[in-house]
Amino acid sequence: MNKIIFLLIAGISINALQAQESRDALRYSQENLNGTARFRAMSGAFGALGGDLSSINVNPAGSAVFSNNQMGFTLSNLSNSNKATYFNDTSTEKDNSTDLNQAGGVFVFKNLDKSSDWKKFSFAINYENANNLNNTIYSAGTNPTNSIANYFLAYANGVPLNVVENSSYDQLGHGAQQAFLGYQAYIINPVNNNPNNLNYTSNVPASGNYYQENSITTKGYNGKLSFNAATSYKDKIYFGLNLNSHFVDFRQSSRFYEDNDAPLTNNYTVSRVQFDNDLYTYGTGFSFQLGTIAKVTKQLRLGIAFESPTWLRLNDEFSQKLIGVSANTTEELAPDVVDPEVINYYEPYKLQTPSKWTGSMAYIFGKKGLISFDYAIKDYSSTQFKPSNDSYYRELNNTLSNLLNITKELRIGAEYKIQAWSLRAGYREEESPYKNKTTIGDLKGHSAGVGYNFGGTKLDLSYASFKRNTKQGFFEKGLTDGASINTKNSTVTLTVLFEL
Repeated sequence: MNKIIFLLIAGISINALQAQESRDALRYSQENLNGTARFRAMSGAFGALGGDLSSINVNPAGSAVFSNNQMGFTLSNLSNSNKATYFNDTSTEKDNSTDLNQAGGVFVFKNLDKSSDWKKFSFAINYENANNLNNTIYSAGTNPTNSIANYFLAYANGVPLNVVENSSYDQLGHGAQQAFLGYQAYIINPVNNNPNNLNYTSNVPASGNYYQENSITTKGYNGKLSFNAATSYKDKIYFGLNLNSHFVDFRQSSRFYEDNDAPLTNNYTVSRVQFDNDLYTYGTGFSFQLGTIAKVTKQLRLGIAFESPTWLRLNDEFSQKLIGVSANTTEELAPDVVDPEVINYYEPYKLQTPSKWTGSMAYIFGKKGLISFDYAIKDYSSTQFKPSNDSYYRELNNTLSNLLNITKELRIGAEYKIQAWSLRAGYREEESPYKNKTTIGDLKGHSAGVGYNFGGTKLDLSYASFKRNTKQGFFEKGLTDGASINTKNSTVTLTVLFEL
């Protein structure tokens, strides 16, 4: 096979085939602890408390607990530290970002009819960044057995040679595109030159150590805008409803690099590879929430809330570039660059995230303090890509059902008041959504904060942190080895509240 450099003319591809993976489903199904500083300081344990703008995202009945109109704005600084271990080599990458995390207001209307049991009605609108997706992960190490060539072989075997040899990148589906890239960059070779050949071999040395680097940078958010209505019955039972609009904007740039130290005896043996992938996902969605809070006694409150699945409609834009460098025993040859300069615009698809139930209890110690507990259940195995009758999505949904599990989440928060000051602390733990508890591990977090009431204005400050271990393969096929990531996430949050 003659050596060439394949450069396609810039273009746009409307691709009817799918490229979604199981990790994409989790990205938009999970939410981090976000919201006002008071909410974060108490680890989000507000399901039976209400009276906080972010509490309506746990239990929509919480807006009816407010006595007065209120507006609030929250600024957050997020810091991520990712320690990656890959075949005994360790590297650490840090990321820092600041955003306007929350903004909203609640308006309370008291019933002027004193004889009515329905004492007040409240309406609220609140925006929150439900999940800040800014992050950077870098891992590097020497893999003794597995090369990036196995990724391209996993897609190429079964694809006719005449397809990868005579087609254009933008004419192919996602799987055939990977085969095309590997063939054109000389990472893989056909077993024979028959146009109908379906089998391929690696052009990377089969023995030796493969030094590999994987860098992933993500930017974006999963935003949630809630329209809330709630009411109070005899000032003892509260009912609430949320209608939520969701916004997704996510960008991911990844670069994988590999070289090997095996003896090079073939003019076309690949010694170095660089593989770049860029993904942009955007879309909108809808969900609703129902909840109630009951004052059992003056001190004891109980709450229960249901959050529906989120029905998302998403769009993916995807581009790739591959560089392979070959060498013989005396010199390094010019690189084979395959840069299609094509953006794949995939057909819009739907994602249904799991629903969630939250049970809550709070105990109020007069005007001095309180302690609150939330316990939530979420079945990640019910996550579905749609249309579910599509063969690709049917297989992917079956994979999700087998991989994912029902999770339980516990949140505990406490607050103690000293005149105008409020001292707060919280703890939370959340189980892994994966049955193996390795791909994504359990989460444990702590929080603390302080607030000061100026009268018509309140100022709150909080610090929240959590730790979580993950281990996901660099790729879903072929090269499924991946680094073990120890993530430490910390957030400093400042909220200003105005009573109107």
